[in-house]
Order: sequence, then structure tokens, then C-alpha cells
Amino acid sequence: MLFDMPAVALLALLLSVSEGGAASPQAPTSGPAAPAPPPARFGPEWTALIGEWKGVGSGATGEGGGTASFRFDLEGRILVRRNTSDYPAAGGRSPIHHEDLMILYPDGSASGVRAIYFDNEGHVIEYAASWSENAKRLTFLSDPRAPGPRFRLVYDVLGPARLSVDFDIAPPGTETFRTYVRGAIERVRP
Repeated sequence: MLFDMPAVALLALLLSVSEGGAASPQAPTSGPAAPAPPPARFGPEWTALIGEWKGVGSGATGEGGGTASFRFDLEGRILVRRNTSDYPAAGGRSPIHHEDLMILYPDGSASGVRAIYFDNEGHVIEYAASWSENAKRLTFLSDPRAPGPRFRLVYDVLGPARLSVDFDIAPPGTETFRTYVRGAIERVRP
């Protein structure tokens, strides 16, 4: 015999399926599975940050100034903040130059946004971000991690082209934040 019985049965099954016969194990589907919905995007309150900013501030590092920019990227799926601050030499310490990059992204919930921060000093901070109900205050609160400190970055909308900025630190094991740097920034370009 040229074919054994299981091979003949398989061939008959394949022929009946290809011809739409009754031996078809299931009805054909309506095509490929639908693509997953796109990730959540940022709400309208986030546009208050977009543009290039220039600012002045003071704090533990002394008086200084800097620039910041906020731009949507990846078709609005992330928001990128770049920031620089410069503080002149004072009190016997050398001048300080600070640069950082923060990437904000929707966390998949209805309104949640997370951020990850990197700077030229080697810090990496993960934040949860939230707007106040009136969309006038944006608070970034670092994830609690023992034994290190917690960080809070707060932007208050003072007008269409002016924000106040506070960066606060809480010692390990407490929620008592103290201002480390405080300043204000003004939009110089949308």
C-alpha cells in the first residue's frame, strides 16, 4: 500500500477544509485581530507647559538662573522636559552647572502620568505626576524608596506664560518636605 491510513485521512480532511466542506473545524474569522488601542494621551492641562522657558531661582545652591523646555514627542504619547540651571561660585564653592532630562508618559489609567528623571550628577528619580482639580498646580512626587529621601517637584501656573517652581526634599523615613530650590520661569517661546 502506498499510503498508510492516517495520511489518507489527513489528506481528505485538508481537501474538505480547502473546499469549504462540512469537515471544516471552525468557521473562518473576519480577518486579523484588531490592533490594540493606542496608549492614552495627555489631557489639555498639559499644554500649559509647552514651550521654552527662562527662569531665576534660589535655594541651597544660591542664586541662579536657567532654561527649560517642554515638548510633546512620539505623536503626543510622551512629554519631554529638558532643563539647565547655572549657579555662580559663592561662599568658596565652585560654580554649579546642572542639566536634566525628564520623560513623562501616561501610565495606562484614565488620568495617571508617570515620569522618569535623569541628571548630569547621576540621579535617577521616578515620579507620579498629578494636576490639582483646577489644573493650576502640577505635582511630581517620587516613589517611596527606603532608605533614601523623597522628592517633590511642584509647578504652579501663575498665568499663561509664568510658572513658579519648587523642588523639595524629605529626609528618609519622613514626609516632611523642605524647599531645596525655588524659582519662577517665564515662557520665551511657545
